[in-house]
Amino acid sequence: MIGRITGILLEKNPPQILVDVHGIGYEIDVPMSTFYGLPAIGAQLSLHAHHVVREDGHFLFGFATDEERTTFRQLLKVSGVGARMALAVLSGMSVNDLAQAVALQESGRLVKIPGIGKKTAERLLLELRDKLGKALPNLAGTRLTAAPGALPDARSDILNALLALGYNEREALGAMKGLDDGSGVSEGIRQALKLLSKG
Repeated sequence: MIGRITGILLEKNPPQILVDVHGIGYEIDVPMSTFYGLPAIGAQLSLHAHHVVREDGHFLFGFATDEERTTFRQLLKVSGVGARMALAVLSGMSVNDLAQAVALQESGRLVKIPGIGKKTAERLLLELRDKLGKALPNLAGTRLTAAPGALPDARSDILNALLALGYNEREALGAMKGLDDGSGVSEGIRQALKLLSKG
């Protein structure tokens, strides 16, 4: 299994990135928490990885910290939760926020994430209670270097990222109206998710 990926960042198409490792380009899906901290295109990065093998293909997921990957793996053990939903959970809230929601059994925080209804939220809280309910340490590890500033097509990248995370076009466009002018992709996605979580 692939547990770690180190290479050159070639592309950022949230929530997917392309990383060149000795001439082989790996497509890796990352949660927004990891995406926000990605370095500039052409820079080297190292990610904790989780490799999923299914009938329809092989899929790689990357995480800035081991805590994120561990939480992702715990989410996959919950019945009815697949890799996409686990990624959406980690994109919608930090590991510490999720641990707090589980500890306090706050389903309301989970149902704001696209694709998670009341029953799924309650199942997540129940099945994660013994695993994440105990206070987690603050996220460890070195954060990745800051992402570059705004690009001309930043708004389309932000929209595509929100759609990929499960929001419909109306929700995504509505959130984008509240963004600051000149927001970069990472900051724009962060602001949009914050606005959507309040809705």
